[in-house]
This record gives sequence, structure tokens and C-alpha cells, in this order.
Amino acid sequence: VLAAASALARDDDAEFLSGGLAVSPNASGLAATFSTKHRIDPSNPFFQSLGGNGRSCNTCHQQDEGWTVTPPHIERRFNTSAGTDPIFRLNDGANSPRADVSSVDARRGAYSMLLTKGLIRVGIGIPDNAEFELIAVDDPYGFASYQELSLFRRPLPTTNLKFLSTVMWDGRETLKDANSPDCLFNTTTCFASIHFDLSHQSNEATIGHAEAAQPLNQAQRAAIVDFQLSLFTAQIFDNEAGKLKSRGARGGPKNLARQEFYFGINDPIDGDYRTRQPFDPNVFRLYGAWANSFVRPDQDDKQSRGQKAAAARRAVARGEALFNTKPIAIKQVKGLNDDLNVAEIPGACTTCHDTPNAGNHSVPAPLDIGLTDALRRTPDMPLYTLRKKNSSETIQTTDPGRALITGKWRDIGRFKGPILRALATRAPYFHNGFAKDLTAAVEFYDQRFNIGLSAEEKTDLVAFLRTL
Repeated sequence: VLAAASALARDDDAEFLSGGLAVSPNASGLAATFSTKHRIDPSNPFFQSLGGNGRSCNTCHQQDEGWTVTPPHIERRFNTSAGTDPIFRLNDGANSPRADVSSVDARRGAYSMLLTKGLIRVGIGIPDNAEFELIAVDDPYGFASYQELSLFRRPLPTTNLKFLSTVMWDGRETLKDANSPDCLFNTTTCFASIHFDLSHQSNEATIGHAEAAQPLNQAQRAAIVDFQLSLFTAQIFDNEAGKLKSRGARGGPKNLARQEFYFGINDPIDGDYRTRQPFDPNVFRLYGAWANSFVRPDQDDKQSRGQKAAAARRAVARGEALFNTKPIAIKQVKGLNDDLNVAEIPGACTTCHDTPNAGNHSVPAPLDIGLTDALRRTPDMPLYTLRKKNSSETIQTTDPGRALITGKWRDIGRFKGPILRALATRAPYFHNGFAKDLTAAVEFYDQRFNIGLSAEEKTDLVAFLRTL
């Protein structure tokens, strides 16, 4: 880390160590957060305890963890506080709100999902108007019922929110509004602005996660949202490839902050609704300049180190090209194949990760790629058996996802795709922490879609993803 910081400080990348950027180390190198306000204001309500249990937004969204939380940091907080840090609270930090927390050992067991996978328990019941009913529960923690299912999910980052089209994994804070200026005129579903959604979410989180007795006032909500929307986080230094703005590369949070975004940009189904241009699968255009990287020793690079860095940069460029163009036969994805009534869709990673240089959905598009299927259940996860009303059809799932908001049978297991920037800061991955690292995430997709990636292609994809 010190070597990386020193390398940045030796040339014009010294701006990374000042000028509105906060630098954080991770296993792959260094990430940085850029604030469009040129400073991170610790007096913002985001950092204040506004509830009844000692928590603030910052409790679960920390800058040096990509504005979320990760198991190694949570473990340190547990050890430092003997499990009494504000993140360890029964209402959602524990596996069950009835868990025993009377001793350090008991607390370690009670908060095991948070400690091992960085998962917060979200309690949501089945809607009264649901098209399905709960017929069986297998909860290892003995709490879940139809009134409140226990859903274990990663806290989403509170940075790079400029690129959001949906708030929360299941979209429950994305409110329909037919009069919204963000209404897409090529779709039948319209949504309120993300600014409105985030304001609503900040209040709901304070009442729920922080157990506040009173709602936030409008000034507090506005200040939190304004703070969050000013933040952009991305990797700036990779331990193997070096500086991610070097020799034509376009990594880092400042380039990200300048990236254009609007609802429906580069939509893979309907095309770009503003430009009327068709979908462009080349979503990421950060490292093309590294495709033919070669050794050119300068004041930073000695010959041997330069050779290694050049090879690493070529791998990153290859990984970016693979992400953009490697053919994938997309099958059995609820939200795509069923909605379009097409059994197989020819695509690539960017068919779903379509937002330019950010990699999330540019329109609300919750998808089910099988992460909550019973066959992928781990013993620490609850399993729910749901039956479609007036039918014998059943589904077993660890998390019904969007269906608990809409009540729709077809929405079971659907979740949004997150923004992909600053990935190296926030393992494990997916909403339920299913993949412990980026290698495991790539392996999941390779197996799920039978892509047939070679060992080198997997390595190149990981090399690219960790530079985001």
C-alpha cells in the first residue's frame, strides 16, 4: 500500500492524495472516493446517530469498505467491542431478533451471518394480495414465518448513486410515478426520480435499521441524499497493473464522475431512448489503450517491473474485451427469457450490465439468475417453499426477492444488478454473499450459462473486474 501511494505521489496522479479524494487500501491495491463537493463532510447527518440504537448511515456504509461493510472489517469491530459496536444489533444484525446475546460467545453465534458474509437480516412478510402462499419454512435460526421472512442481504454501497435506476436489491424504494420527468416514453412502467427514492429510503433506513422513534425531517433527508449523490468510488491502483489512469487508461473516480447517465441509456431491449441508437455491447471503454501495452521504462518503472506491469495491463484489456463481447447463450433468466418469450438470447455480460462504464441496469430490470434456488442453498440460509395459489406449482427459494414487494409469482427470485465499480473493495458478491471473491463470481457465471471460459479467460476477467 505504501509503495502504491508513493508511486501515485511521484507524478501528476498526486491529485489522488488530495483534492477531494479519499484513498483506501484493499487486497488488489487502492480505491479512492471523489466527492464533487471536494470534501467528505463528517458533520453531515449521514454520520450522525439519528435513531435509538446508536447507528448512523455510516455504521453499515463505510468509506474504506467501498461505502458498504465487509467481513474482515466487521470481525475487527466485533473483536474491538466484544460484539457491542452499533452494527451488532438484534433487529437486523442478528440471525434472529430473538437470538441470545448475553455473552461474547453467544453474540458471535448470533451475528454469524454478518461476521462471515457481511449480511444484514431484512424482515418482510408475504403481501396480503400475493399470488402465492408460504407452505413450509426451514429456518436454521427458528424465527421466520409468513408474517416476517428472514432475508439475508448485503448492504448496497452508498456511492456511485448517479447511475441508479432502482433503489434496493428488490426495488422496494423505487416508487411508481406516472408523472415523473424520468418516465421512459418507450415503456409502460414509469418511476419517480432516484432523488425522491433515496430521500424515502434514508428515512425508512433510519426508522428501521437505526430504530428511530421519529422520521427524519426534510432537511436531514435532503442533506443525506445530497451527500450520497456527490460520491464516486473506483479503483485507482492495481497491485499488478499499476496506476489505472496510466498510458491512456481511464480508471479512477474522477473519470467515473464525468460519465453520462440517464434512465434508458444503452438499453439492450429497446435501445437508447434519447439517441434512438441501438444497444452497444461495448459498455466498458476504460482500458482499450492497454491492449498492446509494452515496456517503456520511465521514472516509475524499472525494466523488470515494467515487463510485469505491461503483461498485467494487457490482461486487463483482454478481460474488458471479454466482458463486452464474449458470447453467452442467455437461458432461463426470469425477467428476460420469460418476459420476451424467447428461450435463448444471444448476448454477453453487457446484455445485463448495460450502463456505460458503470455496469448496472439502465432501467429497472430485476432478474432471476438462480442465486436463490434450493440447489444453491447453503446450510446457513433459510429455505422457503412457496405455492402458487389455486395451483399445485411450488418453488423453493432462499429469498423471494421482488415478489415480496409486488406479490407476483413471476417475480420470485428477481433482484437488480448492482453498479460494478469499486468491486475490489467489497467482497463477498451478489445480494446474498454467494461468491466469496471475484474468481468465485466468474466461476458462477461460467457454470450457470455454460460459457466455456478457459483458465486464461477467467484470469483476465478477474484482472479487469478488480480494476473497476
